[in-house]
Amino acid sequence: MQYRTLGRTGVQVSSLALGAMNFGAIGRTPQDEATAIVDAALEAGINLIDTADMYGAGESEEMVGKAIAGRRDDIVLATKAGLPMGQERNHQGGSRRWLVTELDNSLRRLGVDHVDLYQLHRWDPATGDEETLSALTDLQRAGKIRYFGSSTFPAYRIVQAQWAAKEHHFGRYVTEQPSYSILQRGIESHVLPVTEQYGLGVLAWSPLASGWLTGAVREGREIATHRSAFMPERFDLSIPLNRVRLDAVERLAKVADAAGLTMIQLALGFVTAHPAVTSALIGPRTLDHLRSQLAAADTVLPADVLDAIDELVAPGVDLAPHENFDTPPALLDPALRRR
Repeated sequence: MQYRTLGRTGVQVSSLALGAMNFGAIGRTPQDEATAIVDAALEAGINLIDTADMYGAGESEEMVGKAIAGRRDDIVLATKAGLPMGQERNHQGGSRRWLVTELDNSLRRLGVDHVDLYQLHRWDPATGDEETLSALTDLQRAGKIRYFGSSTFPAYRIVQAQWAAKEHHFGRYVTEQPSYSILQRGIESHVLPVTEQYGLGVLAWSPLASGWLTGAVREGREIATHRSAFMPERFDLSIPLNRVRLDAVERLAKVADAAGLTMIQLALGFVTAHPAVTSALIGPRTLDHLRSQLAAADTVLPADVLDAIDELVAPGVDLAPHENFDTPPALLDPALRRR
């Protein structure tokens, strides 16, 4: 396992980090399997576990808490808040009212007295930066969180938050958690240059592109991944953009074969090769999935392989731009771009 410094915090974290979104209802991973996954991940050298309040409506946090009981100090523990938790309109977002309340809920579910990294799950356009940053700074000073970060923020919002922290003398986001894979490289043109400029650690989620880069999605095979069952539109090959992705996957498979690598090793090795990326978040549903992903723990792609990837998917290009999660709201809602 390789280790990198998480931004400018001085904290050393593994280049592969364990994402716990699939624990519980979302991935149908039961507690005994989740505990076995955590055990194997820690044994392999992974020391960062990432979850969120809304994964299974708190179920993932509860399962992580049970899995790490008795070894809390050996783990860099991260969670997130901000996406809706139920139907109550104020049980979401970046307000002080919600973040203070929901952190206590997360600590209770996790069975700990603090988390190492507390992340705002999405930028909240209804809440000012100074409101959110002041609340997070107070939670940090109270000892309930060690650091705080952002997740899936547009580049301009990362910059704005850094300036707001400086102007108002608040703590600042020290990490960003964006979606990044061989098939979704758009952040190379805007988010990653900003994180490098400000010295933020980067925890990249979906490095396997929701299963497209696991080797399970290939021409002529029935697509029967877990994600395809509840996100069928992302794998519908009658959609032209999905055909483009499949063509890229077939070409990438040849690159992997020529280099003596699995598709998973190619995909994870690509993400962790970028100098701005601290860790790639893997989210196994089963112990077998974890083992196949741990095989990439020491993968270092040589320049010729990275060059071959660049030829197939150009730097800074998203093959599925409609699946971006950091699109400015005004591009999605006509009312926000018309007087």
